[in-house]
Amino acid sequence: MEQAREYSEEEIYRHLEPYISAWFRKKYKHFTPPQRYSIVEVIERRNILICAPTGSGKTFACFLGIINHLCKLNRESRLGDRIYCLYISPLKALGNDIRRNLEEPLTEIAELMERELGITNKIRVAVRTGDTTQKERQSMLRKPPHILITTPESAAIILNAPKFREHLKQLDYVVIDEIHEVADSKRGAHLSITLERLQHFCSAGFTRIGMSATISPLEEVAKFLVGYDEAHKPRPCLIADVSFAKELEVSVHSPLNFVYDTGDATAALYDKVRTLVEEHKSTLIFTNTRSGAERVAYKLAKLMTADRDRIGTHHGSLSRDTRFEVEEGLKDGRMKAVACSSSLELGIDIGSLDLCILIGSPKSVTRLIQRVGRSGHRLDRVARGCLVVTDLDDLVECTVLARCARDKKLDRVRIVGPALDVLAQQLVGMALEQRWNVEEAYNLIRRAYPYRNLNKEQFISVLRYLAGDFSELESRKVYAKIWYDGEEGVFGRKRSTRGIYMTHVGTIPSESSVQVFLREPKKKIGEIDEPFLEKLGKGDSFVLGGKTYKFVSVRGMRAYVDPFEGMPTIPAWIGEMLPLEYDSALEIGRFRAEMERRLEDSHRTEVVKWLKRDYGLAEAAAEDMVSYFEEQKKYVGIIPNHRRILVEYYCDDSGCQNIVFHALYGRRVLDALSRAYAYAISRKYKTNVSITINDNGFILKLPHRRVDVNSDLISDLVSSDTVEGILRESVKRTELFKRRFRHCAVRGLMVLKQYRGYEIGVGKQQRSSSSILSVAKKIEGFPIVEETYREILEEVFDIEHAKEVLRGIEAGKIEVIVVETPFPSPFAHNLVALQASDVVLMESRRELLLELHKRVLEYIQN
Repeated sequence: MEQAREYSEEEIYRHLEPYISAWFRKKYKHFTPPQRYSIVEVIERRNILICAPTGSGKTFACFLGIINHLCKLNRESRLGDRIYCLYISPLKALGNDIRRNLEEPLTEIAELMERELGITNKIRVAVRTGDTTQKERQSMLRKPPHILITTPESAAIILNAPKFREHLKQLDYVVIDEIHEVADSKRGAHLSITLERLQHFCSAGFTRIGMSATISPLEEVAKFLVGYDEAHKPRPCLIADVSFAKELEVSVHSPLNFVYDTGDATAALYDKVRTLVEEHKSTLIFTNTRSGAERVAYKLAKLMTADRDRIGTHHGSLSRDTRFEVEEGLKDGRMKAVACSSSLELGIDIGSLDLCILIGSPKSVTRLIQRVGRSGHRLDRVARGCLVVTDLDDLVECTVLARCARDKKLDRVRIVGPALDVLAQQLVGMALEQRWNVEEAYNLIRRAYPYRNLNKEQFISVLRYLAGDFSELESRKVYAKIWYDGEEGVFGRKRSTRGIYMTHVGTIPSESSVQVFLREPKKKIGEIDEPFLEKLGKGDSFVLGGKTYKFVSVRGMRAYVDPFEGMPTIPAWIGEMLPLEYDSALEIGRFRAEMERRLEDSHRTEVVKWLKRDYGLAEAAAEDMVSYFEEQKKYVGIIPNHRRILVEYYCDDSGCQNIVFHALYGRRVLDALSRAYAYAISRKYKTNVSITINDNGFILKLPHRRVDVNSDLISDLVSSDTVEGILRESVKRTELFKRRFRHCAVRGLMVLKQYRGYEIGVGKQQRSSSSILSVAKKIEGFPIVEETYREILEEVFDIEHAKEVLRGIEAGKIEVIVVETPFPSPFAHNLVALQASDVVLMESRRELLLELHKRVLEYIQN
């Protein structure tokens, strides 16, 4: 991978067709940084990854080179009726935006060519997605566009459309926009194989262009973009990194003095948001949940009655028409403020905004920059963002993430591993194309970057499953999708499979609400989301409709419960919150270590000055943070950080033993570690263990004082060698495993969501997958079962970094300190409040935190 160089304006103009140069000079005057780095490379047909901020002209940087190529062919009367550029967008709406944005320059350039050269042939652009009508598809088949805009899923379908794919035979360019949206997911794994299949089909190599506003590490993403050549070496790719060409201004606002003020924090937060909105012409307000977006818009409309009709909401649960109306309102300046979840993070054109407000931590530096970058849409305008914090932990987190954003420290993306369910789906698509030699197909798959380390045994096991070699699955209506001759080393299609494949392309799982019923008397009491159900184990209790229930069982999309008197073990928010990323968590750990060092070496006034100077905090917020750290230090003597895990244990008022792990490694790592330790303790001591987790640690709660907690026990319970086996054992009978197996089984064409034109409901899919799982789990190394384990361990959890932490403990690089405390330390207060969050009302949560704080102060002073 090589860094792209910056070209002068004169060099770029020399590469452009004269009439395009004339048009550009008249319309734009100067090239933007991403255009100076990439236009020439695109014209010269070199693979390139362009990383540049929103509104910097990176999309046009890519398209100007492609348009120049097409116009040159047109001038030479060589522009044929075929597709020259395949533009792949992760969002349908983004694709439609791109088409609209291309129409104006293409029309103006066409008029110029006709006037100056007498050329009337025009460059055609079209969009093909799942929404494209049959009539439009037929029209494209007769007269294909020169630039086709599509989605990853539609690109895979086109590859298996025998007539239409012939238009792709001589493809020149493939563009992947918002590449960060797919690189770290199964959608990206699917797309990477599609690109290799497309390259195998094409008569010559095509140029690959990737675009993103925020992504790291760029070298890894570039390898994902271009894949491997026949010699199993990464294809060449240039990297144009102008991601920080645009000025970024990020500030942290603390609406309340959290340590000393006993006022209403929620009211203070909304007052702060209202003030910020009133000071600006147009504001986007990001929350971390859909319900949060609804709540903010509702509260703001009540506070700003004069602008009530100019305050909107945008998230994935709203209808497309509603979202489109809000997007258009932002674009034409009618909206004063819009509260949204992550739905407006991507590059949909919403015009120029003055400010982005983030309520609470965005949980990653990359997401922070992505969100703030939606403001000041043009390159010459400053992107302004305000982080409004909700508590002391949030204050620390937002302070560190804001500094990392200013220092250009991004979270690293992790390319998903060799997903076997995606492989199964793609192999069926390949079998529909032709008869394949196994070795040739295996080598093609390994050219896709996520599959570079796929071993031959895994590949053959997927072929054997698809060919129906496991006859015991026929009793569960799992039939062969391909034929496979192991002796000759070839495979091919079965006639009945085309319809199944074409209606099941893609990786995004179907999810639905789960109906909750009392067992006795049998009656419906409400519903929960599937991600929440995934967290439930038999015997877990949770709150629904203000009452507590114990989870008993689930069948299909019905969960059965019993009434329960007592504390819930699973808080209601658990399925919805964004996780703190591993790299961001380590930065917070480093900040904690630096805070402790400064508090030991300097007077608190000096530390406050440092926070104001280096982190841009207001006086009150800096004082709050210093007090928070001082109290933790005085109470326990220890500030936990990324190199020091604090394990504190205490008995609460009900006599339960609570073991608190203060560990800063990201939520997915903590998910893995908390589940492993809870399972190990429950087995060793024959007791139930409930888990409460946030981004700073977790609490394991035992019904009685059972465990003699010490550092030896911590290292004996779970190690880097045993953690994976413990986690596999702990998840195999859970709802998490059953639901994830259904997702994998649908992707891998074991369970159908549509058959012969009839939709199969999620409930029936779940019942089918449960039936199949009962047989499949008995087959040694069955690929879809193994893929379910891999998905949970690597994508739901973060097993690799969990092992890294445990290896650090074993090598003495990470210190574990165990302390018994009479009651929770200040850094544990938010965890304790979460533990009680379903039985303590929001207004009482503040009182609980104040009571815990009061106890700590009394203890310190005595």
